Amino acid sequence: MNAPVDSSALALAESGALAPQANRRTRLRDYQAQLLARMQAAQSGTAQAHHQLGVAIGAQRFLLELTEAGEIVTPALLARVPLTQPWYLGLANVRGSLLGVIDLARYLDPEASAAGPDARLVSLAPRLGFNCALLVSRVYGLRRAGAMQQDGATLRDAEGHSWTPLSLAALVREERFLHVALASLANQ
Repeated sequence: MNAPVDSSALALAESGALAPQANRRTRLRDYQAQLLARMQAAQSGTAQAHHQLGVAIGAQRFLLELTEAGEIVTPALLARVPLTQPWYLGLANVRGSLLGVIDLARYLDPEASAAGPDARLVSLAPRLGFNCALLVSRVYGLRRAGAMQQDGATLRDAEGHSWTPLSLAALVREERFLHVALASLANQ
């Protein structure tokens, strides 16, 4: 048998005034469900790129997929590796892992460099299978490519800045990227 319900008590319960813990639990459950759905989509490869990491490499702005980028750290002390390409800066110890450091600006243009006061190392995601970090001139943070206008091969944001999408997965498959030894050594 159901007891009569006071309509004012029902209104208070629906507004959340009577049970703030219940509202928190509901919001937490919703957040967990959304997070689980995103993680499953990312693992299955069906996730759409909602945000990218905006970085400057030399004078150009690039967008990196978040699933391809790892940690962002300040440049560490580098151990030089002799007889390597000028764009291969050496090895850095980042949280106990040795990472090969590539000056991507110099890789793209031999006259350029990403070194500077705002420079950061962006490590590659473990799923790419390379213990490597890219020296970038600056990290701009998250950017939404979906909110940008297509302008040929680049994207233009609301402030008028031009962004070029850069696939780190494609970069690590480039033959030149894989051969850091000087060309004279590679021919011996």
